Amino acid sequence: MRFRFTPVSGAGLVLFCLLLGAVQSYALQLNLTDSKGTCLFAKWEMNFTISYETTNRTLKTVTISEPSNVTYNGSSCGNDRNSTKIVVQFGSAISWEVNFTKEASYYFIDSILLSYNTSDSTTFPGAADKGSVPVNNSLQTVKFPLNNIYRCNSLLIFNTDPVVQRYWHIHLQAFVENGTVSKKEHVCDEDIPVTTVAPIIHTTVPSPTTTPTPTPKVGNYNVTNGNATCLLATMGLQLNITEEKVPFIFNINPATTDFTGKCLPQTAQLRLNNSQIKYLDFIFAVKSENRFYLKGVNVSMYLANGSAFSVSNNNLSFWDAPLGSSYMCNKEQVVSVSRTFQINTFNLKVQPFNVTEGKYSTAQDCSADEDNFLVPIAVGAALAGVLTLVLLAYFIGLKRHHTGYEQF
Repeated sequence: MRFRFTPVSGAGLVLFCLLLGAVQSYALQLNLTDSKGTCLFAKWEMNFTISYETTNRTLKTVTISEPSNVTYNGSSCGNDRNSTKIVVQFGSAISWEVNFTKEASYYFIDSILLSYNTSDSTTFPGAADKGSVPVNNSLQTVKFPLNNIYRCNSLLIFNTDPVVQRYWHIHLQAFVENGTVSKKEHVCDEDIPVTTVAPIIHTTVPSPTTTPTPTPKVGNYNVTNGNATCLLATMGLQLNITEEKVPFIFNINPATTDFTGKCLPQTAQLRLNNSQIKYLDFIFAVKSENRFYLKGVNVSMYLANGSAFSVSNNNLSFWDAPLGSSYMCNKEQVVSVSRTFQINTFNLKVQPFNVTEGKYSTAQDCSADEDNFLVPIAVGAALAGVLTLVLLAYFIGLKRHHTGYEQF
C-alpha cells in the first residue's frame, strides 16, 4: 500500500483532513464549546473516492458525497494533559479521527486514524472482503501557532492506495483561548502568492513562432502482486485536453510521477499520479477469446489555470493482443478517451497479464508498425508488375515479328 501527499501548489499542510479524494464536495463544520465559550473551531471542504474489489474479481470505485448522516461523536476540546481531537463518522462506512497536541506557543497534529468499513453494503455493494480497513498514515510535523486561525483555501491532495483525498477551504483553530475564535490568520504556504519582477531587457522582439511540444520521456512502470511482477508498461505519455480555448498539452515526466496498481484474474489496473495529476488509470481486461485489451481510462487532473478536469471511459478497445504476449507500438499512437481528451503514446509496450520472471513476452506489433512492413511489399509488388508488363510486351513483339517473316 503506497502513501503520498501531494499539494497542488507546493509543500504545506498535510494532515488536517485525510478523507480520501473524488467528485462532489461539501462543507463540514465543528464548533466545540466549554464554560468559556468556543474551545475548538474547524470548517473545511472535501471530496473522496474509494476503490475496492468486488465478488466478481473486478475493481469498483465508490463515491461518497454529501451524506446526511455525518456525526462528530467523540470530538473534544481536551486540556493540557488530554489532546484535542476531531472525530467524524459517515454512518457506518467511514470513521476518521485527528488528534492535536499543544506544546509551548504552538500545537501540532499528533496522530490520525482513518478507516472504512466494506461491511456497509449500501456504500460498498458487492465487496469481496468484509470488514474495517485502516488506511496507513505518514505524518509530517506541521506546527500551528496558538491564538491563530489556520486558513488554507488552496486545493491540497492526499494520496493513499486505494483511496485518494482532496480538501480545501480549511479554517481551523484548536485550543481556542478565552472562548473566542481569533481574527488573526496563519495562512498556508499555498495561499501566499509568489511575486516575481522580471528584469527589463532591451532586445529586438522576434516574430511569433509556433514551438512544437517536445516528445515526452519514456517511463517504465510495473505492478507487483506479492513478490512477483504482474503488470509491465513502458511508454511516453502526452495528455491532450481540447475543452479550453487554447488546447492544453501535458507531457508526463516519469521522474516525478508515482505509480501503483492492482492485478486480478480478469482485470488489471495501472495508476499514475503526480503534483498535477490526481490519478490517471489504465484499466485492462481479458476477452473471452484469450486476449487482453485496454478497456478503460480514468483521469482527474488540474489544468494550468487551476481548474479541475475529470474524464472516465470504460468502453474502450485499444492495445489488443493475445494473453501470454505483450503489445508493442513504437510509433506515436492516439487513444481517444472522449471528445475533449486524448492520450498520445510513444514507444509503447505493455503486458498486463501472465508476466513471467518480470520480463516482457513476445510482442504483437500494432497496426501502425505493421504498416512499415507493407511498404517494401508494395514496392516489390509494383516492380514485379512492371517486369511482367515488360516481358509481355517483349513476347508480343517477338510473336508479331516472326509472323511477319513467314508471310514474306
